[in-house]
Amino acid sequence: MSSLDAVLGRALTTPGISGAAVLDAVTGLSYAESGDVSGSQDSSEIAELARTRLTRAGAAGELESVIVTTSTRHLVTIQLPRQGDPLLLCATVDRDRTNLTWALRELNRHADELLA
Repeated sequence: MSSLDAVLGRALTTPGISGAAVLDAVTGLSYAESGDVSGSQDSSEIAELARTRLTRAGAAGELESVIVTTSTRHLVTIQLPRQGDPLLLCATVDRDRTNLTWALRELNRHADELLA
């Protein structure tokens, strides 16, 4: 089992997180997936759209995260900075089973593990 798979497996132990994936932010290539990642396929395009619009609006700095909310879940995308192209940590979070703030805190902790 790779370290990516191990970190994603630990992310799934957070209440309400039903899926997690690590994607290349530019190409959308999946490096690792665990659980229900059906919403993650478009995350790189969504993140690129957000980056483009923020730049046009004059926002300085890099994109940190994007949260897309549906009636049943949140799709959380966190950009992981690194040398070269950034990575995206994407997670499917059940709206009824978790507090979004708690899930974000836990996902950021797991993101730190990925970068260590």
